[in-house]
Amino acid sequence: MRLTRYAAAAAAFGVVLTGCSSEAGNQAEEAADATVEVEQDVEFEAGTTMAELADAGTITIGTKYDQPGFGLLNPSGVPEGFDVQIGTLIAAQLGIAPEDIEFVETVSANRESFIQNGQVDLVIATYTINDTRKELVDFAGPYYEAGQDIMVAAGNPEGIEGPDDLAGLNVCSVEGSTPAENIRTNYPEAQLTLFDVYSKCADALTNGQVDAVTTDNVILTGLVAGNPEGFELVGNPFTEEPYGIGLELGDTEFRNFINDTLEASFEDGSWAAAWDATAGQITGTEAPEPPAVDRY
Repeated sequence: MRLTRYAAAAAAFGVVLTGCSSEAGNQAEEAADATVEVEQDVEFEAGTTMAELADAGTITIGTKYDQPGFGLLNPSGVPEGFDVQIGTLIAAQLGIAPEDIEFVETVSANRESFIQNGQVDLVIATYTINDTRKELVDFAGPYYEAGQDIMVAAGNPEGIEGPDDLAGLNVCSVEGSTPAENIRTNYPEAQLTLFDVYSKCADALTNGQVDAVTTDNVILTGLVAGNPEGFELVGNPFTEEPYGIGLELGDTEFRNFINDTLEASFEDGSWAAAWDATAGQITGTEAPEPPAVDRY
């Protein structure tokens, strides 16, 4: 899919995007929150994470703050997006209202450490499930499947059609991400530039410091929508990136609870409503078929 499709879709939905902030984002947050029904009088087995969180009446969730459609800090200083709404759905099943969720900015490189150190209860941050990460944390889900793609300057001056065309070019991604590791391992002739957040990669592409930016297609879509005159998406995904919810290693009861919650949201329409109110407004697509949960 190309830039013009995203711009047209954004216009059709009345989305007004400026950089990494949008008034439409506030509206999307309100629309998605309206679909959430907070469970009342919840009861869980004593000693479980669910019981502890329900009794506390609050939960801490790590998410990203610079990815339109998935995790973005809006002009009011409140995070919004599909990942945020997935967290809201899970919290609601614990009897925790949206205003009682504490969101913490979590970048790719610190997701595992935030979970291991107890700084967050969950990480929902475009977090690809893979075997290496499973040695450090547990995953519920997946709740969405993306694919790695490439963003270039408008007009695609280097004529990039896929990852094989990155040889000899300066390519930007973020430290600790699976897309960066994929380029480092499988396309070593590309010159990799790493930052901590993707917004810095977008700035580097704008000022000519890099020739391309690579990460998951939905992340790049948000960046394109924020600067439709400056960027375009190559539109040729070359990996599968199942997004999971990270939690403490070995907390099987909590992982099962989250998986149950996800599957229920797939069936009752709340997952699709969350997509349509957030990422769907930027991509211009209706909610896809949800992935099958992997109860490994």
